[in-house]
Amino acid sequence: MLTPIIILSILIFPLLVAFVISKITRRKLDAHKFACWGLGVAFIYFFIGHLVQTDGMVDMLPVWLPMRLELVYLTGVLELAIGIALFIPKYQQIAAKLAIVVFVVFFPANIYAALNSVGMGGHQWGPVYLLIRAPLQLVLIAWAYYMCLKSHNKSMQPTADAASD
Repeated sequence: MLTPIIILSILIFPLLVAFVISKITRRKLDAHKFACWGLGVAFIYFFIGHLVQTDGMVDMLPVWLPMRLELVYLTGVLELAIGIALFIPKYQQIAAKLAIVVFVVFFPANIYAALNSVGMGGHQWGPVYLLIRAPLQLVLIAWAYYMCLKSHNKSMQPTADAASD
């Protein structure tokens, strides 16, 4: 059950490092930037999982689903693209929205895997795994929304100083 801890660590680490550096240097912390970077690294980690654990990922999908292997690779490439886009300010907003969609759309595969005790990443625990995975998905969705989308929209709002210019 190490995977959720790894994911949360990857998610938080860039923001934590940036926070410490901002305290040492007394510079303003760009939380949005580093939160997006954390989510980007997490998505790259998910992509690597698709390459390293391909057979397990295929097993997470119902047998009646066509082209399961190709779907695993395709979704991995999608996760890589989202991960990279989260590092590019111009694409962060759309990438964060896509991240939320991916978390919602891919969740049924986690339910299927948990109900069928697929032997990887905690799924072998059966339905009890969803007690960990479901809240983790909610944390990831909240992170993408509040840290990457809402904070981006706030930073795009003109300040009182800018409005008076």
